[in-house]
Amino acid sequence: MSDNSFNPFKMAQSQFDKAADLLQLDQATKDLLRNPLREFHFSIPIRMDDGSHKVFQGFRVQHNDARGPAKGGIRFHPQETIDTVRALSMWMTWKTAVADIPLGGAKGGVICDPHNLSSPEQERICRGWVRQIVKNVGPNSDIPAPDVMTNPQHMLWMLDEFEMITGQKMPGFITGKPVGMGGSLGRTEATGYGVMITVREALKEMNINPENTTASFQGFGNVAQYAIELYQQMGGKVICVSSWGQKDQKSYSFRRKEGVDLKELQSVTDSFGGINKWKAQEFGYEMLPGEAWLEQEVDILVPAALENQITGENAGKINKQVKIIAEGANGPTTPDADIIIKEKNIYNIPDFLANAGGVTCSYFEQVQSNMNYFWTKDEVLGKLDQKMTTAYISVSDFARKNKLYMRDATYVISVDKVAQACHDRGWV
Repeated sequence: MSDNSFNPFKMAQSQFDKAADLLQLDQATKDLLRNPLREFHFSIPIRMDDGSHKVFQGFRVQHNDARGPAKGGIRFHPQETIDTVRALSMWMTWKTAVADIPLGGAKGGVICDPHNLSSPEQERICRGWVRQIVKNVGPNSDIPAPDVMTNPQHMLWMLDEFEMITGQKMPGFITGKPVGMGGSLGRTEATGYGVMITVREALKEMNINPENTTASFQGFGNVAQYAIELYQQMGGKVICVSSWGQKDQKSYSFRRKEGVDLKELQSVTDSFGGINKWKAQEFGYEMLPGEAWLEQEVDILVPAALENQITGENAGKINKQVKIIAEGANGPTTPDADIIIKEKNIYNIPDFLANAGGVTCSYFEQVQSNMNYFWTKDEVLGKLDQKMTTAYISVSDFARKNKLYMRDATYVISVDKVAQACHDRGWV
């Protein structure tokens, strides 16, 4: 990660610097916002199933909480780095601001690979993570959530540990919990649906009927699957999906020109979004290299996997037919790729606008948990549509009026809100 263009935190800082210059922020505000307010590094010693002991590294970064309690996921990943966590925590600050949610930004992680850990071992890591950070998180200070390779069960173990230590019932401490244990209906669909709500609004502005469009997706996890579901309900056709192949952990693109059958593909996909390549081929999918999703002749590209996937090296391969890139993942596009996308005149819906549906619904879950009163699924998805549509329109209008690229407009709106909150509090 020494190369700055692929260091997510350096990338997040350079994006912030651009917005700070457009807003003409003073030096103290810049210094405050380009670095996290707090970060925690800790060791989590675990007794493994075979009786041996192993020590895992854990992190929690609280980037800013001027607008409300910090909010952000916890990811389990073997390649996790502190710079990834710092970048993601910063992006969360901007994401909650642009969605107009009264929360700040945080992120957490553990360097581990859940594929190689038993369920009891994963439980011990979850409980160990909470024990190390319990004094610095809570429903009024920092509210975690699931992220890459973590799920509702992990959140419930963390909540249970937190409640056992504090001796109180506090379901609002964490979001992404199972429904029936303080989780919100609609949360599973929220991020993917949110991405497509912004695409729907962008197509409206372009006077394009979704039924006349095609799309290609990177990733086939939770975000991509629900984005595909809503896109197909809108009448669109997905012709390509990229994902990990099960077992070999290599990336492949699966293409079927007559369209992807979502249920069929889900039937051969594991819980981490890995597709069984042999079964997919039996269903008539062509198996292409991992990056081929980017080169398809489609109207819409949806990167919905990890950060730094569209780069200066591969952005030139994007087909000239592409009109919209909707960023379902966090930070999927590097700054040098942005320049190429602008030159190609592709409309970009940036990550922390496009994928703000997840944190919006997390906020709804937190509100419901704190009230101890839960909404129906239709209520949740209705409120989600309203929030996402309003956020999209405000950014789009601002971008048009100020002749700004959508990413720059999103940054300017969100950084301005957070800077204002810091000023109002007298921090800078």
